[in-house]
Amino acid sequence: MMSKLNLIRFVLVFVVATAIYACGEKEPDYHPKPTGFNRLDLPPHTYQSLKEDHPYTFEYSKAAIVQKDTFMNAEPHWIVLYYPTLNTRIQFTYKPVNNDPKRLQNMMGDAAKLAFHHDKKAYSIKDGILTTKSGKKAVVFELEGEVPSHYQFFVTDTTKHYLRGALYLMTATKNDSLRPVIDYMKADCRHILETLKWK
Repeated sequence: MMSKLNLIRFVLVFVVATAIYACGEKEPDYHPKPTGFNRLDLPPHTYQSLKEDHPYTFEYSKAAIVQKDTFMNAEPHWIVLYYPTLNTRIQFTYKPVNNDPKRLQNMMGDAAKLAFHHDKKAYSIKDGILTTKSGKKAVVFELEGEVPSHYQFFVTDTTKHYLRGALYLMTATKNDSLRPVIDYMKADCRHILETLKWK
């Protein structure tokens, strides 16, 4: 016969074992995890002067490589700044104005059309004028949404030079996860505009 103490021990062990067994059989509670994004190590903002022979010059990131634009209709002074570690590009298209107001008007209209061409996927397109420290004025288009180009601009002296730039992300990743890259590249575009000089 079991003593009273042994009986109490048996009951306690039975209750604890039953509780553990019951907990093991229960479906675990599901808790959604917050969205996570890959860590991005952005290069420091350090700059160098454009050495190539073009009618313009500016300072660009040491993280970028200057490439000749290989687009089928590319003109002689069209270049691309390629950022290999970020897989991004800034494409520059240069055209002489030739003191022709109608030609300049057409080029500015084309720049606006190219920016607003993304209106199907963009949920916001803001355009405005950026005045640089040296007094140059640039028209800037900032696009938000799942678009390949988040920042476009053009700058002109209205008589001789016209330069358009467009930032392109070369990846299909959701843009929320690329926000640090987009902000980094916008800062580089603004630095280019601040240091732009015509030759």
